Amino acid sequence: MSQPLVQADFAGDAADVARRLIGATLLVDGVGGVIVETEAYDQSEPAAHTHRGPTPRNAAMFGPPGHAYVYFNYGIHWCLNFVCREAGHGAGVLIRALQPTHGVDVMRTRRGMDDERLLCAGPGRVGQALGIGAAHYGLPLDAAPFTVLAAPADAAPVQVLTGPRIGISRAVDVPWRFGLAGSRHLSRGFRPPRT
Repeated sequence: MSQPLVQADFAGDAADVARRLIGATLLVDGVGGVIVETEAYDQSEPAAHTHRGPTPRNAAMFGPPGHAYVYFNYGIHWCLNFVCREAGHGAGVLIRALQPTHGVDVMRTRRGMDDERLLCAGPGRVGQALGIGAAHYGLPLDAAPFTVLAAPADAAPVQVLTGPRIGISRAVDVPWRFGLAGSRHLSRGFRPPRT
């Protein structure tokens, strides 16, 4: 049986939370799936929206953990992040990809496509498929419309891949992108480790 995650489950370092979220289930109004790819961000590094301190746009990231931080990316896509660490710190986890499991037909309609593999393969696609928008900004993740469930206790342990984050120009080598090994729903493959 899957246990709902609560505010305290998001209070750790963003990289630890991002890794632990692989295999969890995210639903928004009952629509969503298994989290297969995440990225961590922390105010200590320049790729984070919080690096230069609080602003009206990023204020939710400095709030208590276990809340949603959403932002409009490139004027096209809403992206969903989970706030981590203690209030005032400025850290979070970007939800990069899901394996659709609930409300797949709703996601197909919202995305205007049938290919299940591409419905939630990328943060903008996740936002569109789940119907994320400005109204979700700052909402708690342990209350409607959100449901975040830990991977079932009796499930096989997941193998988590690690690599550099995507689509950023700063702190590009920080290995804070995490993905479910073998998933065909990732936004992009992981490079083999350097030897």
